[in-house]
Amino acid sequence: MLRTHAGRQLVLFILATTAKPEVQTSVTISSASAVFSSVSGPSTRPPKTRLRLVVGTLVFLLLCIGGGCYVYAHWPYRYRNVEPLLQKVFASQIKMDHYRLTYFPRPGFVATGLTLRRYSAPDLPPIGSAGSLLVQGSWADLLLFRHRVRLVDVGGLHVVIPPVGSRANQEDFPPGSSVDFSGPATVVEELNIHDAALDIMRVNGGRYSFPIRQLIIRNLRKGQTVSYSVDMQNAWPGGHILANGNFGPLLPSNLGATPVSGNFTFTSVKLEDIHGLRGGLSSSGRFYGALTAIEGDMTCETPDFAVGKGKPTQVAASTHVTVNGLNANIILHTIDVHTGATAVHAEGNIVGSPKVTNLEITVANGRAQDILHPFFKGEVPITGAVWLHSHARLTPAGEGLTFFKRLQMDGVFDIPSERLTNRSTEQKLSDFSQRAQGAKPTEQPAPEDRVAGGTAEVFSSLKGPAKIRDGIVSTQRLNFRVPGADVNVNGTFSLHDGTVHMLGDVSMQSDISHTTTGVKSMLLKPLIPFFKKHNAGAKIPIAITGSPHQYKVTQDILHNK
Repeated sequence: MLRTHAGRQLVLFILATTAKPEVQTSVTISSASAVFSSVSGPSTRPPKTRLRLVVGTLVFLLLCIGGGCYVYAHWPYRYRNVEPLLQKVFASQIKMDHYRLTYFPRPGFVATGLTLRRYSAPDLPPIGSAGSLLVQGSWADLLLFRHRVRLVDVGGLHVVIPPVGSRANQEDFPPGSSVDFSGPATVVEELNIHDAALDIMRVNGGRYSFPIRQLIIRNLRKGQTVSYSVDMQNAWPGGHILANGNFGPLLPSNLGATPVSGNFTFTSVKLEDIHGLRGGLSSSGRFYGALTAIEGDMTCETPDFAVGKGKPTQVAASTHVTVNGLNANIILHTIDVHTGATAVHAEGNIVGSPKVTNLEITVANGRAQDILHPFFKGEVPITGAVWLHSHARLTPAGEGLTFFKRLQMDGVFDIPSERLTNRSTEQKLSDFSQRAQGAKPTEQPAPEDRVAGGTAEVFSSLKGPAKIRDGIVSTQRLNFRVPGADVNVNGTFSLHDGTVHMLGDVSMQSDISHTTTGVKSMLLKPLIPFFKKHNAGAKIPIAITGSPHQYKVTQDILHNK
């Protein structure tokens, strides 16, 4: 009976709140009094106290009803309120297939089937799309009227950057377009983009695709510094990128001056994606500065670096660069590469569109075998200390272009104490050297002339200019000296298969008859005056030809004379 009576009185109380003004107060007071009397029994409170309690209850209910009406009318997660925020976050027009408000446990909304279009050219294909969008706030922020969004979660985002020079690209990045990226006025505490992809279209119809596992941006707001972390794959060469740091505050009027800093790792890099190279590279570093002048320091290591079919060789490097984040131009201030006991120093740049690499390369007192190992599958042809200075140019990558097709080098080198590694070739040149000095060749090099590995010092020096085109080393005036002879040749050497074809002259200490033995030597003696040079011995033509393990040195005296 008590519950039935109390229910009846509660109905009367509600009716009283909607009654006419002239009877509302009396009905309300009597109904409320009946309610409290039914529930609590006979009251001992004074009438004024009961009146204050009833009035307070009414005021609270009215505030709740009024607040609810206000929140409903000004609900911040309605589409008409959210759309401007999202357009600021993504700098694009946003359209959604489905949109659903959420209230508990957090206020917000869920949307699916998003399409991102350009402000200036809605007729062009969309910039991108997303599978789902979740936006969440908090009830505390709503009640305290704080302009804050706790989370914006985007799943399956796919953004396409049109080719450079296309109408779509010009529409996306017109002069002054950086103002579109100034950020929202409402604070987005966390922007979480996952399972995403960025495609940069190429002029030739191809694309560079960057799968993005997760990108988190925190404290996203206009005029504020944001922090970020990213886990993604690089497009070319393939590799895994992890990075974190700070960006901003964004300066729309001077985008290039926007500060940026962070740390990164670039691992499992597939050098075979660069045609002609092999090996796996791992690197780490840090960067800092303005967007148009990002200073970067990096160290990297490749335990199995090789060119073509060359021998896998451990290579480590450190570098300091400056990167323009708006056009991707790179200034290479220092590159220090270490392989074996040799240090290679380089500096240069990677600039233009498409990118062209230019390097100035220097080797001081390095080892020829360390430099040649990555280029040769078997044993390198020569060893010894080397001094080198060269300019290298790497043209843009293209369909079917190998590393050797792209590489151009022009330089000079000096190997003052070169040694051959092929025993057969070394023996032949050793015999020739001894005959050039007028001595009888020995059957084998003397033990004191041997070095580690069973080779002997045949050349005393090798120096001259050289250039590389399409994997072919060519020279016009290569000079090397063996004991008793001074050789000047010109010709080519292939980095693809090691074949050589060089022609030149040998100036000897002895006469021409010493270039051979037996009957041939006797027949050549009458020709000594014709090949004698200023009373200093013979000067004869020479040819160096062959392939690895089959090199030979020959002369065709009568024909060339």
